[in-house]
Amino acid sequence: MSTNTSAEETAPYGSGPAAGAPAKPVRKVRTHHLREMKQRGDKITMLTSYDMYSAQIFDEAGVDLLLVGDSASNNVLGNETSLPVTVDELLPLTRAVSRSAKRAMVVGDLPFGSYQASPEQGYLTAVRFMKEAGAHCVKLEGGAEMAPVIKKLTEGGVPVIAHIGFTPQSEHVLGGYRVQGRGETSDRIIADAKAVQEAGAFAVVMEMVPGDVAAQITKELDIPTIGIGAGPDCDGQVLVWQDAFGMRDGKMARFVKQYADLKSVLSEGAEAYVSDVKGSTFPAPEHTF
Repeated sequence: MSTNTSAEETAPYGSGPAAGAPAKPVRKVRTHHLREMKQRGDKITMLTSYDMYSAQIFDEAGVDLLLVGDSASNNVLGNETSLPVTVDELLPLTRAVSRSAKRAMVVGDLPFGSYQASPEQGYLTAVRFMKEAGAHCVKLEGGAEMAPVIKKLTEGGVPVIAHIGFTPQSEHVLGGYRVQGRGETSDRIIADAKAVQEAGAFAVVMEMVPGDVAAQITKELDIPTIGIGAGPDCDGQVLVWQDAFGMRDGKMARFVKQYADLKSVLSEGAEAYVSDVKGSTFPAPEHTF
């Protein structure tokens, strides 16, 4: 029996990139590239990703940052919120994304309880994301109160994206999913943004912050701002990919734009598969060795 494999054959369950011509060198997105984009006025793009296929697709589409978010808790693992997810659950997902992305910066999201106790705890957790999972940087929630943690990480060689405004890990303290920074509380959000920049964060996510406040912060900071429900004047935008591409049931948050309806596509495909198998039309002769 010949051991040669046809060039047109692929592994039945998928494997990695198909063999072929050597890939062209790809310039990876670095922290200084993001700052240069802000200075030029070029918008920054970020999407969540939790697996190799979405990472490859988004990377090839030109997405600048792939966030392996604690949102995997309620978008992959079946929990109701982001709070239950653990470091050990996020590390394999981060590893899959970092192995698959060639250009995009991979962001490991530090989950609830893994960094709030002390700067030392935060540093040890962040090191795991970088050493064990290949993350290029980490993201953590909190403003001025997290400045000591951010300082510890950046001084130890870990690039940090801060996350201010509505911080999902603090939803019970904040009274649920509520816009942060309206009225007199805008000063606190502005102070948080400046504090995380001073501590060494190279970018900051602002979630559910009034557009005028986000615009002011974006203008006053040297580091890039990435918005989610924070208006159009941020330096970049981030969305959970299942929201953006139609995988979730129910009403979407006001700040979400749906770019595709993948759930319908997958549902139709799955129904067709069930019909073919039960109707004995699959496998057909052409699918049989």
